[in-house]
Amino acid sequence: MRVSGAVLKSPRMKKARLNKLSEMSHEKEEGNPKEKGKLHDLPKFHPHQSSRIEKTLAVMSGKGGVGKSAITALIAITLRRRGYEVGIFDADVTGPSIPKSLGIKGEILVSEEGMVPRLSSTGIKVISMNLILPREDEAVIWRGPLISNAIGQFYEQTIWGVLDFLLIDLPPGTADVPLTIMQSIPLNGIIMVTSPQELAGMIVAKAARMASLLDAPVLGLIENMSYMTCPHCGGKIEPFGNSNGDDAARKMGIPFLGRLPLEGEVSRLADDGNLESFDSEEIENVMGSVADLIGGYREDEK
Repeated sequence: MRVSGAVLKSPRMKKARLNKLSEMSHEKEEGNPKEKGKLHDLPKFHPHQSSRIEKTLAVMSGKGGVGKSAITALIAITLRRRGYEVGIFDADVTGPSIPKSLGIKGEILVSEEGMVPRLSSTGIKVISMNLILPREDEAVIWRGPLISNAIGQFYEQTIWGVLDFLLIDLPPGTADVPLTIMQSIPLNGIIMVTSPQELAGMIVAKAARMASLLDAPVLGLIENMSYMTCPHCGGKIEPFGNSNGDDAARKMGIPFLGRLPLEGEVSRLADDGNLESFDSEEIENVMGSVADLIGGYREDEK
C-alpha cells in the first residue's frame, strides 16, 4: 500500500518522527550501551613514531565567532613563556587561522618520513591546512569523510618530536572533525570557550554534552569578550550583555576559568601575525590560571 505525501506531512506523522528522535536522544544521554558503543566504535589514531606527546588538549566552542582560535594561541603562548614545549594542531581544516595570528608563512616540509611542523618566532610548533595550500586564501571544499581522513593523516604523520602539550584547535560545531578527534585521538582534557550571549552559551552547552557522551574530560570554561575597559574612565563596559560565564559553567557542571576582555590590541597583533608579543595583565592572569590548571594536571599524573 502506498502512503500519500499528505499523510507523511500530516501533524500526527511529524509528531511521531519528533517523538522518535527525542527517544533516541534520551537513550544516548542515559548511556544506552548499544548507542554508546557506536559512539566509540572508530579506529584510534597514533602519533608518529618519532613523536612523544605528554598531554593532548582540545579547545572547543561549538559556536563560531567567540575567539576560540585566539584563545588556543594565547594558551600556547603562555605555556611557551613558562618553558614548555608546545605544539598546535589547527584542526579547523576549512577555516584555519592559527598560522596567520602567529606570523607563520610558507609550506611545511613533507617527506617520506612525515610532515615537519613550522615554528613560530618563540618556538611553538604548528601544523595547519594553511601551511599546505599554495595560497592562504585558497578554499578547501571537501565533504566530511575527506576532512576526517585529513585529520588522521595530520595527527599520525606529523613529526612533533618531544612535546609537553599538543593543543588542538577544533572547528565550530559538533560534527565530523570534533567527533573524529574525540573518538580517535586520546584527549587529556577539553577547554570550552564561550561569550556572554545566551545563544553562544546554549551552543557551547551542546558541545559540552557531546564531550560527556564521548567520555572526553572537560577541564573548564572561559568566557571571552566578556567586557571592555573604557579608555577614559577605566570602567568596565559589557558590549555583549551581562556576563553569565560562571552560571553557564555551573549548569554544565564544569569549572569556570575566568573572563577575558575584548581588546583591540590583541586583534591587531593577530592580524599582524605578532600575537606572541601580547602584553595584557588581564589576559595574562586568566591564561596563567589556565596554564596552572593544565600544567598541574600534567604533573599530578606523573
